[in-house]
Amino acid sequence: MQGRVIKGIAGFYYVQTEQGVYECKAKGIFRKMKIKIIPGDYVIIEILSEEEKKGNIETLLERRNELIRPVVSNVEQALIIFAAKEPQPNFNLLDRMILLMKEQQIDIILCFNKCDLISEEERRELEVTYQKSGCKLMFTSTKQNLGIEELKKELFGKTTVLAGPSGVGKSSTINLLQNEICMETGAVSEKISRGKHTTRHAELIAADESTYLVDTPGFSSLYTFDIEQEELKEYYEEFLEYNGACRFLGCLHYKEPDCAVKEQVEQGKISRIRYDNYIQILEEIKDKKKY
Repeated sequence: MQGRVIKGIAGFYYVQTEQGVYECKAKGIFRKMKIKIIPGDYVIIEILSEEEKKGNIETLLERRNELIRPVVSNVEQALIIFAAKEPQPNFNLLDRMILLMKEQQIDIILCFNKCDLISEEERRELEVTYQKSGCKLMFTSTKQNLGIEELKKELFGKTTVLAGPSGVGKSSTINLLQNEICMETGAVSEKISRGKHTTRHAELIAADESTYLVDTPGFSSLYTFDIEQEELKEYYEEFLEYNGACRFLGCLHYKEPDCAVKEQVEQGKISRIRYDNYIQILEEIKDKKKY
């Protein structure tokens, strides 16, 4: 039977199939070949007990992609959720999350929740800051159920990894996005919440038969990046249209004179917030190379 791994804990893998969720062990061949089963994997399982919903994972199907942070496979997009207010958005953290997903070649939906707490002018400022970032911008209010149906349409039929700091309404958004978690998943959550079965790994939540949300506990750290300083600017889409317009070939848009990107920042055509965060990350990468 084919299914999808929704969670893995302490050597047990919980596989969602059309017949429900099965608790499975991976066959020894995976250990011998040093192949690790991760959430999001599509697998073929052998049923050991239909009554107890137990099985063995026999075959790992080809992965579309594999994220390293968080560890999950076959993801189609990321939903980054920040509050528009209360708490005030930490733009430096937000830009790092965007960079992290772009580094892993994942399309991004950037969702500002609690939009009922901001004025039209404040909303416009957020739009201007991120409209050229390459992210799809959305504004929601879980409290007033604003923008949720539009967000559902963007997620339908896809596997989406969620990211965002605490207090921004991520859990409330998940609850509104899923009409009803399938009972089997709820039962699995109860079973694996006991003592030794605690985890901080990624977990897939079925919003419907073809739509999965990947919850990522603790996914709010200020990550460092495995990016060369010359590559960093390529992840800032608002810079790309000025490629070749700077005085120096290979300009980092840093301390070089006659830099087209810096000129656009001064003219307000590129967000200063985004540019300042770029410079901070660039300096971190430079410092890292010294050691």
